[in-house]
Amino acid sequence: MAISIASPSSANRAYPERSLELALAAARTAADNRATDIVVLDLRELTSEFDYFVLATGTSRRQLHAISEEIDHTLEDDLGDRRLSVEGYNESRWILLDYGAVVVHIFDQETRDYYRIEDLWGQAERVDLSQVIGPRPAGEQ
Repeated sequence: MAISIASPSSANRAYPERSLELALAAARTAADNRATDIVVLDLRELTSEFDYFVLATGTSRRQLHAISEEIDHTLEDDLGDRRLSVEGYNESRWILLDYGAVVVHIFDQETRDYYRIEDLWGQAERVDLSQVIGPRPAGEQ
């Protein structure tokens, strides 16, 4: 998958609390759509290209599509932000939603295990999501 990262929108980079709001809303929406292994990485100290990565895993093509569409709905309709680009939607193994300062990665398990984004950005701080998505039922991460 070729990934082109657009420059972050100046509005989100100028207001890092807005970037965090978008990242947390994306994480909460992924959780509401039964995504697993949801992680938000704070990349502000590591790169000037974007502020946060949101990572989530789905179990089927249908679920990956639903997660990506609901995140887009939440960020655009509810929070007034616009997606700059989307990659991988048709292949549905790794969908990337680029909102400028926030980049959302939605994987199937095999692809997430293969690319190991958390390891590539291992120095990034993980955002505590316990207040955002709450405890997960037994058997879910």
